[in-house]
Amino acid sequence: VQLQASGGGLVQAGGSLRLSCVDSRRTFNNNAVAWFRQAPGKEREFVAGINWRGGGANYADSVQGRFTISRDNAKSTVFLQMNSLKPEDTAVYYCALAYSSATSRTPDAYRYWGQGTQVTVSA
Repeated sequence: VQLQASGGGLVQAGGSLRLSCVDSRRTFNNNAVAWFRQAPGKEREFVAGINWRGGGANYADSVQGRFTISRDNAKSTVFLQMNSLKPEDTAVYYCALAYSSATSRTPDAYRYWGQGTQVTVSA
């Protein structure tokens, strides 16, 4: 397993969680990384992405202003700070490493995927 995601859990609406994803092979410093999520019965959707320099952060409209993506290349780790969580944020969250240095909202642009971490937000 190259990407290891953690930090999911059960939280009440309005609460916060911080997801982390570590690249065990420490190869991601030149590549964009992103978080996707997939709820039961739905397609996997883009949540947030960041380019290899740590800039160019972009977000899905549904999480804009509530979630923040960041990365620490020295630790080969990407984070997703999730605030003001809503029940509709409930999903399995996946980190992904892109083929290139630029982010994309398309899953096909990502080479490696973490195993996913469950986030459940209760009303």
